[in-house]
Amino acid sequence: MTTDDCGVVGIVALMLVATALASALAVFAGSQLIVARVEAANAADAAALAAAPVTFRAFGALGSPRSEAARFARSNGARLTRCRCAVDRSMRRRTVEVEVAVVRVFWLLGTVSVHGTSRAEFDPSRLLEPGTNLPES
Repeated sequence: MTTDDCGVVGIVALMLVATALASALAVFAGSQLIVARVEAANAADAAALAAAPVTFRAFGALGSPRSEAARFARSNGARLTRCRCAVDRSMRRRTVEVEVAVVRVFWLLGTVSVHGTSRAEFDPSRLLEPGTNLPES
């Protein structure tokens, strides 16, 4: 092997190391984003499930359906950005929709806001004993 060949081998080896390092950093950043998306989805699910029954009755909740959704989103590291969760005291089935944002600071990407949405259905008639007729509305 000549001296010129050693220089070329060194450059190729350096390029391979740089490529491997860049690939590892990309995988790391991608995995951080995936974790943030899962956290946002979990927070949205918790917020929707917390708000749905409160649209009918408080059931021990401290506030409105929206405040319950915000409280559960916050306890899961997220911020409630949207809540379609109107109070409805009727026995009709209803669906709550929420959106949350999880803000994370990533080493390579900077500050990123990841959003998650969820829906939860609540049917007050399921609270009745079997065979009980619904009240006339």
